[in-house]
Amino acid sequence: MNGNLHRLCNQIDVLTMPAGELRHPSILPATESGEDEAWLWTQIKAEARRDAESEPALASYLYSTILSHSSLERSLSFHLGNKLCSSTLLSTLLYDLFLDTFSKDAELRSATVADLRANHMRDPACVSFSHCLLNYKGFLACQAHRVAHRLWTQMRRPLALALQSRIADVFAVDIHPAARIGKGILFDHATGVVVGETAVIGNNVSILHHVTLGGTGKAGGDRHPKIGDGVLIGAGATILGNIKIGEGAKIGAGSVVLIDVPARTTAVGNPARLVGGKEKPARHEDVPGESMDHTSFISEWSDYII
Repeated sequence: MNGNLHRLCNQIDVLTMPAGELRHPSILPATESGEDEAWLWTQIKAEARRDAESEPALASYLYSTILSHSSLERSLSFHLGNKLCSSTLLSTLLYDLFLDTFSKDAELRSATVADLRANHMRDPACVSFSHCLLNYKGFLACQAHRVAHRLWTQMRRPLALALQSRIADVFAVDIHPAARIGKGILFDHATGVVVGETAVIGNNVSILHHVTLGGTGKAGGDRHPKIGDGVLIGAGATILGNIKIGEGAKIGAGSVVLIDVPARTTAVGNPARLVGGKEKPARHEDVPGESMDHTSFISEWSDYII
């Protein structure tokens, strides 16, 4: 790191921790939301400073994006503004929009913290919180959507739709701004995810790439899926219509789901059917959206043959 940047970084109050403590801590402190946010921001700054010192080529980027900011919402707003800007939608306008929204809404900030934790804990490829903040487009698309949703509920719908378009262009994630999304969300890889206008996604849900939560094409009004808490939806799954995916359910990769899926069951196939049968489906005790267990059902799915 050059001398000027080193001096600038030293002006930031960063907790210095051994590198091993920054990678997948086995226990994350349970705190109140404000304390949780402060603890996480300290972690992110420590990780960024460590990375800037070990990789000088990234030092300026890490300083401008993380270390020069006084809070997580300022860093995130700056980063999203730069990611989503265009020649006619300026980064300064977007920064002000994001920062104003995050600063005024503690629930949004709490959701951001929960999403960062979800990505870090569920994805073994997520080496640090700062890596997620900077590089995980599923996380970034979700945070930008949260702002677009606030704009939609405030009747600032042309701006919400313009932001949706930029999110789709930049991150290849298309979420209608009216869609409601809980906290602790993991959009893993995220490319090709489509979420319709009246869809609802609960808390602690994990969704992989190329998942569609869509309508049937025939109905108006409330026409999109309702995803319960703790659900896991595998890559390439398509869920259509105003149907309910019960709490803790699992949808196998590539499945096409057109009817309700009971809580704690697994639906797989095209068209999807319940593992164990419709009358007495097999039920699991874990929370798939958190455990990320994609394949344990195979031993009970008698038609699976290679």
